[in-house]
Amino acid sequence: MSLVKRCRHGRTGGLPTLLVGTLALATTLVGGPATAAQQGTLHELAAAQGKYFGSATDNPELPDAAYAATLGSEFGQITPGNSMKWDTTEPAQGRFDFAKGDVVTDFARQHGQTVRGHTLVWHSQLPGWVGALPSAQVEAAMTNHITEQVTHYRGAVAAWDVVNEPFNEDGTFRTSPFHTAMGSDYIATALRAAHAADPEARLYLNDYNIEGLGAKSDAMYALASELIDEGVPLDGVGMQAHLAVQYGFPYEMRENMRRFADLGLDVAVTELDVRMQLPADAAKTATQSSYYQQVVEACLAVERCVGITVWDYTDKYSWVPSTFPGEGAANLYDENLAPKPAYDAVLTALGGGDDGGGEGGDPGVLKVLYRDSDGSGTDNQIKPGLQLVNTGGTAVSLASVTVRYWFTGDNGASAYNSWCDWSPIDCSTVTHRVVAAATPVAGADHYLEVGFTGGTLAPGASTGEIQLRLNKADWSDFDESDDYSHDNATSYADAAKITAYVGGELAWGIEP
Repeated sequence: MSLVKRCRHGRTGGLPTLLVGTLALATTLVGGPATAAQQGTLHELAAAQGKYFGSATDNPELPDAAYAATLGSEFGQITPGNSMKWDTTEPAQGRFDFAKGDVVTDFARQHGQTVRGHTLVWHSQLPGWVGALPSAQVEAAMTNHITEQVTHYRGAVAAWDVVNEPFNEDGTFRTSPFHTAMGSDYIATALRAAHAADPEARLYLNDYNIEGLGAKSDAMYALASELIDEGVPLDGVGMQAHLAVQYGFPYEMRENMRRFADLGLDVAVTELDVRMQLPADAAKTATQSSYYQQVVEACLAVERCVGITVWDYTDKYSWVPSTFPGEGAANLYDENLAPKPAYDAVLTALGGGDDGGGEGGDPGVLKVLYRDSDGSGTDNQIKPGLQLVNTGGTAVSLASVTVRYWFTGDNGASAYNSWCDWSPIDCSTVTHRVVAAATPVAGADHYLEVGFTGGTLAPGASTGEIQLRLNKADWSDFDESDDYSHDNATSYADAAKITAYVGGELAWGIEP
């Protein structure tokens, strides 16, 4: 699934009745209030499982005392958003300025944190002189830049994003002064120069939209394999994970991490945030919390996933609103530096907090994806397309699963017909009926209940599309505009207003 993102990092209460995501680790969670003071900080909980939990930061934020206090106490790793990029550290050729980066490394040293250097070679945020160089001079300039910067921070920076965002979405190499001058060999040259300057630092390639399987992550995998075969010093791959609730979750993340780990590489989630179209609401917040939790669960499930860094921890300093107009609320803390439901979801996934029991049912391992297969909200049929995804670590018996799509009958007959038109799991295995809600509410006086006669959904597997349809017995029209579960989505996305149940217990979604 394409997650449309740009990575120009310019600057860089509890949930209602809902499921906060797939809690594949539910049987090992620690009970009690979800407070960092009682359960440990995010980094402490991550460290107990051999990982780190960090945050990006930047120089304009650090004078904010309240912000700095949380940054220094909650997180064990920090990444400078801009202060180590080329336009800051070498604004004129041969004239280096590390003052801003030094502020970040000094902060980290004072708070016992590790630092991830970001970034040595990138097509963006370059000073003009780099692009103006003759091609024959680019390699020497790049090597000198890397050597000077990595040498300066030797011992203070534990890992470097040596090359950032080398690929286009289709897996071809991105155009840059470096690729123009040297072809793809610039990547190996950059890694060798960084290793020579600091043999102890961990060296990474970093990119966005490589969290799941697809052309771009395949290209990164092929590149990493080639570099390893050639003996080029490469220690890991960074998956940025700038996610958005409207584009769906990259469900192959765990599988993707494992294939890089199988090459002998570390994997890190380097720039995690989960944005949404504003204003925020309960459904978007629930989906956001689920996405954060699933990223943590994926990392915990892969031994060589070394840790997670959020791209600044608070909405107060998020890069999202200035880059994606109309979007935001992407971080773990709000603009007042208060933890959000997403924070509690991460805390729970790391083994702290509570499991949400009593707040909409026991934790589950299912997600529901939905698209509107009709395109008309005022005709005589409702046509929801559904998919179920098992995001847990164990198989789910489909015979124990039911799904409810909530709608209003409007005027007309009270009897309904329902249909399964097509599904790769065979419609003969799909049951469906329309049920009158026991307690009708605005937008939901009936629901289409979908079940299964049998079958098993393996970890990470999807049912595939289930094309459903319902109509009133007299074929009178619906008005779907106020239906609780209806959305105009034309491609599959997480649907927090469609509920799923395992063994009769709520396992996904927000009931109306």
